[in-house]
Amino acid sequence: MSIYKVGKADKNGYINVFEGIKRKTLVYGDKTLLTEFILSKDKILPAHKHPEEQTGYLVSGHILLTIDGEVHDMEPGDSWSIPGNAKHGAEIKEDSVALEVFSPVREDYIV
Repeated sequence: MSIYKVGKADKNGYINVFEGIKRKTLVYGDKTLLTEFILSKDKILPAHKHPEEQTGYLVSGHILLTIDGEVHDMEPGDSWSIPGNAKHGAEIKEDSVALEVFSPVREDYIV
């Protein structure tokens, strides 16, 4: 029998990643982890990479997402999948909310 987890909405528990960029792990299982990112207008998520695959969905706002040097103009409803170890970052054009799934689970995101 599998063990399941549920997450309840809560305005607390966000971690400041960079100025104007914060994240919160919503729920995770054995193979995936779901994170919410709150992104402030005119901030930059510096280019970085990690071994986990990352799949995202822009809930609200507007960002310019750069993956391996290619810029993508992302608006609400747009989504992406970034392979592990691909360099990526973002320029936040409007206050934005993004949901992202990581696989395998990012151990550094478990609080």
